[in-house]
Amino acid sequence: MGVKSSRNTTQNNRSDGHLLEYFRKSFVRGGGGTNYVAPVSGLTATGGVISDYTDGPAVYRAHIFTSSGTFTVSSLGSGSPTASAVEFLVVGGGGAGGGFNGTTIASGGGGAGGLRSTVGSTGGGGSLESSIPVSTSPGAYTVTIGGGGSAGSSPGITGTPGTASIFSTITSQGGGRGGIYGNPTGESGQNGGSGGGGGYSETSSPTPGGLANRGDGTNQPTATPVPTQGYNGGVGGSGAGGASGGGGGAGAIGGNASGTTGGSGGAGVQVAIAGPAPTTTGVGALNPGPGQYQWFAGGGGGGSEGTPGGSGGVGGGGRGATRSPYLAPQSGTYATGGGGGGGENGTKALAGNGGSGIVVVRYQIGQLTATAKATGGAISYYGGKTIHTFTSSGTFSVTNPSLTSVEYVVVAGGGAGGGRYNAGGGGAGGYLTGPAPVSPGPYTITVGAGGEAGTYPGTAGTNGTSSSAFSVPTTGGGGGGTFSVGTGNPGGSGGGAGPRNGGASGGTGVPGQGNPGGSGEDGNTSPYRTGGGGGAGGAGSNFNSPTPAYGGIGVQLPSTFRNPVSTVGTPGPGGAYYVAGGGAGSIPASALGGAGGGGNGGDVPVSSVRGIVNTGGGGGGGGPYTPPASNTGDGRGGSGIVLIAYPS
Repeated sequence: MGVKSSRNTTQNNRSDGHLLEYFRKSFVRGGGGTNYVAPVSGLTATGGVISDYTDGPAVYRAHIFTSSGTFTVSSLGSGSPTASAVEFLVVGGGGAGGGFNGTTIASGGGGAGGLRSTVGSTGGGGSLESSIPVSTSPGAYTVTIGGGGSAGSSPGITGTPGTASIFSTITSQGGGRGGIYGNPTGESGQNGGSGGGGGYSETSSPTPGGLANRGDGTNQPTATPVPTQGYNGGVGGSGAGGASGGGGGAGAIGGNASGTTGGSGGAGVQVAIAGPAPTTTGVGALNPGPGQYQWFAGGGGGGSEGTPGGSGGVGGGGRGATRSPYLAPQSGTYATGGGGGGGENGTKALAGNGGSGIVVVRYQIGQLTATAKATGGAISYYGGKTIHTFTSSGTFSVTNPSLTSVEYVVVAGGGAGGGRYNAGGGGAGGYLTGPAPVSPGPYTITVGAGGEAGTYPGTAGTNGTSSSAFSVPTTGGGGGGTFSVGTGNPGGSGGGAGPRNGGASGGTGVPGQGNPGGSGEDGNTSPYRTGGGGGAGGAGSNFNSPTPAYGGIGVQLPSTFRNPVSTVGTPGPGGAYYVAGGGAGSIPASALGGAGGGGNGGDVPVSSVRGIVNTGGGGGGGGPYTPPASNTGDGRGGSGIVLIAYPS
């Protein structure tokens, strides 16, 4: 089990004048003179989702990045340790479970993305590191969020590791991919932020897991903990067992395979940097034990030919596949850096994809501008309103009986683009906004995941999943069609169609939530153009050769939620804050996703692009199957988001 990470109490209560009550004891008599304690003035910055909260006597602002962006400092502060420096959490994308090589049996779990933080405990990921100095000349710092690795989708394509997340001078490596089956020798788990689990070896000795990264570009040579990024993957089984090792996590080594049981994913760690651990729900993954969120970087479980597959590590790791009774491998949870679960070949199951990474930057501010009347999500204050932002599922709990009504935005997960071999774009997740009555007590908030990209030789992308709040559900976006499947799936917004003999229609959208996808070209006519996925603000484009199949435009969030300090959503016509854009269809490469997170379409040699996390954007359609297959991309849908506001 990973060590819960929380800032040292001694640090939080230093009496050096840096931590505050605002104007605490402004003038105090003593010693024949007057003592003055300067108030804290926090630095001023923009970017990401904002969370303002107190931790003991200190008041913090956290900027939560679940997709790449910019952290921009406009002025420095005074009177605190973070007046000209910031604390951070940086988690790389999780590795995929071992993929499909044509005869895959029990592949290893993916390693978690590397984890580095100033807010943590020594040993494993989350060790206490130094704050990063910032300035206003220049004051713009690029934030790169690592993508989760993609599971292999056809013979010879065995999946990928996660990619690195970067903030300023801090790089957290992507997790290693799980190893695959071999006869006589299984493949070792790949090295990474945390190592992937070893694959199953039919006749040779057990297969080692991948090595974790030290944080200095070198790998740990033994199974001992690594001080800055993560832990090694577990050992894969051999002989008659048919099981593989679990991926390493930020807090523990991946489990070894044992007989027919896949190794469990290594546990992640809790880093309570986005708000108080007991009340900040909907950021990071939930640990059911303590019932708290903000857990990150759990490893993926190893697959098993028998039963059971390995469990995913707490902190977003996906479960490994089990053959009988069959349980599919799970992907790592988005915005946690969790590793994907290993697969098995009873049904030629693919492994799980890795979960995307996350970056959180925080610093002290002078005071809160209001007091929240509820808990849950990332809490910010703007325009006389209190805003709760949920980037993953959690609980919104009303604590003040004076709060009787809220305004909400609910966006479902976007549909995925169709698999390569010419495919339509994924439809955006359904979008709804309006008022809802509330009373004291808890309300379950569900944030839908994006759909999984279709596979070669031309399976449709899967639909995104529903988001909901206050008994208001939205429908996941429709998956894009392909040359083989044709029609796009219906959804909140419909998926774009692939080219099909006689032509094909885009999927339908749900009235009031989204729009239909575009139609595809007659499959008898080269170059087999496709349709764009629908968006919440407009339909996906038809193939209309030679015009590209653009994704349908999304919608701009209501003015209540357009806090200029925050960067929720994407740019669009007339400004920012757009969500629920459709994914573009493949061919030509100039096909662009709709404003609001829609991914671009693929065309050799350009890869299709995933929908942006926490926008509900549809994924781009996969391009033609022309080696190397990596050119065709991975058009997963973007996860959804839930926003709630009320008068402060």
